[in-house]
Amino acid sequence: MRRLRHFVAAGPGRFRPQLRSDEQDLLRRLPSEVSSLLGTGHPSARRLAPVAYVDDPAAEADYQRTVGGALLDSRRQALQTLAATVDDPVIDEPTLEQWLQALEALRLVLGTHLDVTEDMDLPPPNDPRALPLAVYHFLSALQDEAVLSLSALLPEGPDEDDGARL
Repeated sequence: MRRLRHFVAAGPGRFRPQLRSDEQDLLRRLPSEVSSLLGTGHPSARRLAPVAYVDDPAAEADYQRTVGGALLDSRRQALQTLAATVDDPVIDEPTLEQWLQALEALRLVLGTHLDVTEDMDLPPPNDPRALPLAVYHFLSALQDEAVLSLSALLPEGPDEDDGARL
């Protein structure tokens, strides 16, 4: 099993974030920058409120009216939680779940801004995109570690005779 670097178990459903000061600074700053883009129509934030009905404008308008605001509010709350708790010595499971949602929002905005693709090559160190891509990769790794930490709290898989299906 892979050793988790950023989240150490601190009792049942609790985690001790192991972040360097520069990582904390980043996670304190980025959420407000992304929050300020929510609901503005900024191209980098378009994936935070995706179009649900591409071919049906009426259904899309209804969807945005009924779900769109709640989705953006949920993302905004997660970003605020991350920024507010990044210095906490211990966080609980619901807080780490909020971090996970915030990290996804940060990655989506930064990835969209940088036009990240699965097959893209890393730029040379002197490329202006090198630092933002390094931040993107850090957020991705942190998100992965948060998922692994939370998944450790799940009960073991179903017994063979439970008849569980996918």
